[in-house]
Amino acid sequence: MGSGGREHALAWKLAQSALLDTLYAAPGNPGVARHATCVALDATDHAAVVDFVADHDVGLVVIGPEAPLVDGLADSLRAAGVPVFGPDRAAAQLEGSKGFTKDLCREADIPTAGYVRVGNRTEAEAALASTFSYPVVIKADGLAAGKGVVIATSEAEAAAAFDTMFDGGDAPVVIEEFLDGEEASLFVLTDGVALLPFGSAQDHKRVGEGDTGPNTGGMGAYSPAPVLTPALERRALDEIVAPTVKALAERGTPFSGVLYAGLMLTATGPKLIEYNARFGDPECQVLMPRFAGDLLETMLAVAQGRLGELSLAAFRDEAAMTVVIAAAGYPGTPAPGGAIRGIDAAEATGAIVFQAGTRQDGDRLVASGGRVLAVTATGTDIRAARDAAYHGVAAIDYADGFHRRDIGWRELAR
Repeated sequence: MGSGGREHALAWKLAQSALLDTLYAAPGNPGVARHATCVALDATDHAAVVDFVADHDVGLVVIGPEAPLVDGLADSLRAAGVPVFGPDRAAAQLEGSKGFTKDLCREADIPTAGYVRVGNRTEAEAALASTFSYPVVIKADGLAAGKGVVIATSEAEAAAAFDTMFDGGDAPVVIEEFLDGEEASLFVLTDGVALLPFGSAQDHKRVGEGDTGPNTGGMGAYSPAPVLTPALERRALDEIVAPTVKALAERGTPFSGVLYAGLMLTATGPKLIEYNARFGDPECQVLMPRFAGDLLETMLAVAQGRLGELSLAAFRDEAAMTVVIAAAGYPGTPAPGGAIRGIDAAEATGAIVFQAGTRQDGDRLVASGGRVLAVTATGTDIRAARDAAYHGVAAIDYADGFHRRDIGWRELAR
């Protein structure tokens, strides 16, 4: 289920499984269609999805984006007896509500930033004046496609964030202390009991080079994240992920799927920034080329509660990098309809081009969204992966697109 670059990466990897009979994607995109039969299903129409699955004898449903998870699509499928990779609605609140996650962290003694939950501008301004100093982090409580976070360095920036998030009315907002350190992402598969670490990555959220400008859904990523050392990963698993899985199970709402932990590596150790209840985008595009196992077999073990039977996830001893090509205007209003050429030429260099915001217009491939392509490559190290990825980017002919030229800059400068 899904239509973005993440879903193209998942379809690309699932299609390699010896266990696979037929792969469907709903709704998919022209890139996904290279590996799957695309079908017109609306993820919000649970009955239609359940009927399609029954009619086509589908043995596993993989839900890519967060919105169908928070909407309870996994609940509807499980109620019909269908194995699903992805959490139920109750557990998906880890992503659906920042406040829910912060409260769970407090109850389970999980290291995270200090915070206050507010419901209107008056409460927000009072909390800001009495509890926090600048810079401060202001988050919309619900889903915001990776763009609902503001780091305010002044009263004016905080006021602008409140203008947007409250929009003249009431709304749930979380205000947090600013954590100093470097961010990294840790991915862990779980069936609600067993844990299977599934790689690390770092992404670039800001639209501009040098990590400047507004937040986006992600302009590029690389894996692994060297800054997340084995010792720090072990601490994050023991102090953050395992207590989260345990707390949700004890509530009677076990989490099944992939936990994507956004971490801040502070001077005192890793702290949780936030959870996502699905694979990251564009992080998925660098995890899948490195994963050496059978993704279908692994996901089915999660869905059937058999994850503990599997050994450690096998990842290739190489680095991967992806560079996102976005439409002009993104992350504001992207320019639609621009022609895209050169994908075959890019892949002839050894890169993999995952499609996101694309559609077929007759015999032309054109842009249909903000993030359009994710050009991915692997190499012996991050520098080699970077060079290979940008070699692929150079082969793409998309006049209305742009990309950052410095993905991985922080790691490469060490």
